[in-house]
Amino acid sequence: MTVTTALPHADALALADQRLGAWLKQEGCEEPPPAAREPAPRDPGAAPPAERLRLGGRVLLDRDGGPLRGGPGAGRYDRRRLRTPAPHGTHQLTLTIATGAAGPTWVWLEAETHTTGSGVRTPCRVPVPELARALLPLLDAADGPAAVQLAPRVLTAADVDGLIDELCDPARRLPTVVASVPADRGLDAWVTEVVRPLCGQLPGLATAYVLDPGARTEFNVALEFHAVYGGAVRTYLPEVDPASRHDGARHPVLARRRIEEDLRRAAGLLAREPRRLAAEQPLPTPLAAVPVLRVPPQGQRTGTGPDAGAARAELAALAHEEQQDRAEQQARADELERVRHTLRRERRRGAAQVRALAGRFCAVPGGTAAPARPGRRPATATPPGTPSAAGAPGASGAPGSFTELMARLGEFPLISFTGDQKSALALDELQCSHAGWARLTWDGLTALQEYAEAAVRGEAGGDFKQWCERTPAGCHRFPPRKAVRGESRTVFSHTKWKRERMLPVPECVDASRRAFMGAHLRIGGGRTAPRLHYLDDCSGSGRIYVGYIGLHLTNTRTN
Repeated sequence: MTVTTALPHADALALADQRLGAWLKQEGCEEPPPAAREPAPRDPGAAPPAERLRLGGRVLLDRDGGPLRGGPGAGRYDRRRLRTPAPHGTHQLTLTIATGAAGPTWVWLEAETHTTGSGVRTPCRVPVPELARALLPLLDAADGPAAVQLAPRVLTAADVDGLIDELCDPARRLPTVVASVPADRGLDAWVTEVVRPLCGQLPGLATAYVLDPGARTEFNVALEFHAVYGGAVRTYLPEVDPASRHDGARHPVLARRRIEEDLRRAAGLLAREPRRLAAEQPLPTPLAAVPVLRVPPQGQRTGTGPDAGAARAELAALAHEEQQDRAEQQARADELERVRHTLRRERRRGAAQVRALAGRFCAVPGGTAAPARPGRRPATATPPGTPSAAGAPGASGAPGSFTELMARLGEFPLISFTGDQKSALALDELQCSHAGWARLTWDGLTALQEYAEAAVRGEAGGDFKQWCERTPAGCHRFPPRKAVRGESRTVFSHTKWKRERMLPVPECVDASRRAFMGAHLRIGGGRTAPRLHYLDDCSGSGRIYVGYIGLHLTNTRTN
């Protein structure tokens, strides 16, 4: 379990010690005395030795703390390692609290079982420790923007935008589990009888939500390639790309049939990905800087007499051996962290290569994908945060009409216009009273181009709306309130209105050469205000397809 808390380091540690002591007392063990501040180590680069307490038969508690590796001012850590007897070995629980020079307090809890003897198999899963269940609500634990709670939270339609922002947030580390409710079951009964037992192995490893019927519809309209329905439960791994059809396959679905066949087995299957991710993800910087545990030496009484010299020599040899062992343990821990970072980089590089290949073989309607214009660097060579040449100040300036805008669409190498130009050109007749429409459309296209350049490299950090909310320095900013993820439930379910938004795309995007373009940019206000409808396929073909520029398509507010 790796979460953050807004509590100061000392307060989080006091809460952890209190709950750990209460649990030990409940289990019939001695309650540990308050921890004393450790003296500074003689070697400033060495970790202070741990304090070892024996709290009963085969129950050991090691406590240590001190500065993080990285020099003065790097931050501090405190750690508690508890060992208790198990039927065929030892249960080990390690709680680490670390705070860097800046940022939140991190809480890291590891539970494992060490077996003894040959022929005894380790249990396939260590249960979620009671300490985790006790600490989560007290710490107000969080994972990036999301609160990490014990039980699944029911969401309504008003909560869907927040859930999508959470799924796409680059700071999210934990998987997000989203459950749907079948049409033939009531919400309360399904949550109580199915979802809560199903998520019983997830506290601290994932965040969990249940979509009520209204929220389910809104969610599936906005994330058509990542939908969940019919009583199924879906696990959304970090770095969701809502516009990618290919990314949808990365997030596993647990069908209702599998859940109802064997709820206990289904709970184990649901916890598989969160457990894998918890083991493979690189640690946050403060936790990665925690030194390995330095076990206190035992029986170092040298005494006096003729054998004292030999005893001192033996202890010196043991101390040297312990120092070598500790160095080896630290080297293994650092190597494991490097492997975790390498695995993550390779996964991201593989995804970027898939996007590049898909874009290379994808043809726009009526021809092949447009090559880079002469004299222009490929979009993939543009560094993050660097504005694209399209629409750059001093280049050609924003167009004064839609006729000029349509003629200059080639300045956006990652945007393909697939619609009918007539609806856009007709807007020039209204330009006398709405002179800013063409300029605002150009601003939107410029922002879409810059977003696409980052998205094809996997560096956009979310969808286009999130890009607008957190536009990198040096890039063109488009108002976030004018970037809309999708149409309303009413529009999506209305056959005629939905058909208006089924716009042309290449065959490599959809075999029917049509796709629903609910995402759009608001070019103005009022019933006749223009809209720009687009499909974000950066993670598929590596392009954005604009299927319509014109007056507002039909909905409940248009005549």
